[in-house]
Amino acid sequence: MGNSIRFRLWSAATISILVALAIAGVGLRYLFELNVERRIVGELTADLNELIGATSFAADGRLSVAPDLTDPRFTKPLSGQYWQVEDLASHSLVRSRSLWDATLALPDQGASGELRTIEELKGPDGELTVAVVRTITDAGGRSFRAIVAEDHRSVTVSVREYVRDLVPALILLAAALMVAFFVQITVGLAPLESLRVAVRNVIARRTARLDVAAPSEVQPLADEINRLLDAQAKALARARSRATDLAHGLKTPLQVLSADIRALRAKGETELADEIEKSAGAIRRHVERELARARLAPGVSGKASCRVREAAAGVIAVIKRTPGGKQLSFGIDVAEDFMAPVDEGDLSEILGNLVENAARFARSSVQVNARATAGEVSIAVADDGPGIPDAHRESALSRGVQLDSKGGSSGLGLAIVSDIVEAYGGRLTMTNADPGLVVTITLPRQG
Repeated sequence: MGNSIRFRLWSAATISILVALAIAGVGLRYLFELNVERRIVGELTADLNELIGATSFAADGRLSVAPDLTDPRFTKPLSGQYWQVEDLASHSLVRSRSLWDATLALPDQGASGELRTIEELKGPDGELTVAVVRTITDAGGRSFRAIVAEDHRSVTVSVREYVRDLVPALILLAAALMVAFFVQITVGLAPLESLRVAVRNVIARRTARLDVAAPSEVQPLADEINRLLDAQAKALARARSRATDLAHGLKTPLQVLSADIRALRAKGETELADEIEKSAGAIRRHVERELARARLAPGVSGKASCRVREAAAGVIAVIKRTPGGKQLSFGIDVAEDFMAPVDEGDLSEILGNLVENAARFARSSVQVNARATAGEVSIAVADDGPGIPDAHRESALSRGVQLDSKGGSSGLGLAIVSDIVEAYGGRLTMTNADPGLVVTITLPRQG
């Protein structure tokens, strides 16, 4: 999972979203608190102007405040809304009933007419308040300082309620953004999926090159892979061509050796003839194996197909003309239009070896049948001979191993069949029947 591009992008997007929304949440909370304080200061300024308008000096020089302030909280003890007026000359105070017997301790006086905001002024119970203060000097030169304050808890409550509503909205937004990023990542990586399918088709030998229109960022990689595949195909073709040339080049010397062996036997030198024949046989087996492998075209394509019945009929027609084949009955249980995902020449090579082996061991009959499943095609060749002991079944696929003593075989038939079947991504299995042996090749169907 850790090496997945999708997982990395998804993890990075999730972390980015959570961090960004956390920062946004903190910022929104701060901005909301700032705006609430501004609103409160605005309301307090309006109350302060009203308080200043209601404040005057009596004829005896004492401060008086007309009892006509509109906010009823000023009359309720410890309501959280307070006002206070101080005569700067005599330091006498007039205060709201909400202050009860407490006073608001103000800092320095400040310039006359200047409106000041104090964000952390202590209230009557020691709580923090937000206050606005202004010093007023009348025409007679007398000055007083007026202050209106509000408990800061109103700001805290408003912010808490805002955050309570904000958090679910941010969670919903995070979920929506994650879904959007998931869709974006899926759409963005979709071309890589088509590239993966193209590579899988090359591995399965359905195509020889990457046949895909990749995005501009990935197309150079696809082009390099195609160049690598082309170079590999050419190198493989050259190697198989050399193997074919070598195998064909050895055929003539082998024929000469066969003539020499016959001449030696005619002279009575049987022991020497046997030694030479043994060595020549080993060389011939290698030649036959390389020729069979060379017949497999470089990069076998899964697009190849042929009619199984026609290939089987052609092979059986040849086997019937052999001395052993004339004594047997052959059956083909395959539909006329049954197709196998294999080149016709390769299928003939497969069936030729399997039917020849079956005819060598069969007592009376050889049967070829085929069937198809959802993803595979199976072709079986069965005989009614003695079968192969379990201990010898695996060795029957080895090079040059002969399990009979009848001669006439290089011992490479099943090994060659196994090579061809594996080149198509298939498998070869052998099971004993009652009586006989069933050899089955299973090939993947074209997808």
